[in-house]
Amino acid sequence: MKDHLNRMSNLQQRVIAAAVGVLIILFGIWYSDWTFALLFCAISALTQLEFYKLLGLDGNQPLTYYGTAVGCLICLLTYLIEKQIVDYDSYFLICPAASMIFLIKLYKKRDLKPFTNIGFTFLGLIYVAVPFALLNVLALRGGTYHPGLMLGCLLLLWASDIGAYFAGTKFGRRKLFERVSPKKSWEGSVGGAVAAAVIAFFLTIYVDDLRPWEWYCVGAIIVVTGTYGDLVESLFKRSIAIKDSGSTIPGHGGFLDRFDGLLLAAPFIITFLKLFA
Repeated sequence: MKDHLNRMSNLQQRVIAAAVGVLIILFGIWYSDWTFALLFCAISALTQLEFYKLLGLDGNQPLTYYGTAVGCLICLLTYLIEKQIVDYDSYFLICPAASMIFLIKLYKKRDLKPFTNIGFTFLGLIYVAVPFALLNVLALRGGTYHPGLMLGCLLLLWASDIGAYFAGTKFGRRKLFERVSPKKSWEGSVGGAVAAAVIAFFLTIYVDDLRPWEWYCVGAIIVVTGTYGDLVESLFKRSIAIKDSGSTIPGHGGFLDRFDGLLLAAPFIITFLKLFA
């Protein structure tokens, strides 16, 4: 199967992998809130493991498995609290769990740069686990599960990515941020914005979780922060001289490549909805 995929063009691989991935995500979101929580906790863990693995390629030694376990704790704890299954004070469990990173590194005799690696371990939590945990806050507003809201945000993100890819491939001339990502263009960004605006229009009609102006604002946030999220990940990959974060998803690279836009978009979306919606 893998050999057959490898013989396909990059676009064919992207389409097949995207179709399978979308079906899995749709099932996880629509079946129930707990399948949603488990799905994105698993994606968070895989993305965080990939992030730590990439750091290891550059000679660093983050606490890969313990850091990922703390990330899963943050995701699951956020779900349980937002679902109002456990008390809000349970968030304080994160404090001793995260503080153990210092104690574990204290006993790592062969680590020549312990505080650098402690910092990288915490970076995995902040950069990957926390944004995925915030998706529970997005989907469980007031303790009630809103699959339409979560799916709407993902559709906007996907539309922005797809629009940018095809517009950039067809019309891309002016470089958006050549120092970090030579292939990205202003034309691609405009294409992504137009595609997201079209999806936002349909969301205002068929999904009533947000008011029309809120959907358009969320769409604008996703277009901007999603693009910057991609650039941030490109900067990270460039700093360790690699092209893709992995080869787990055919045609898409790794989980970090696929969800980089969501990592930066999620905190901004949640902040907007909490303060203004």
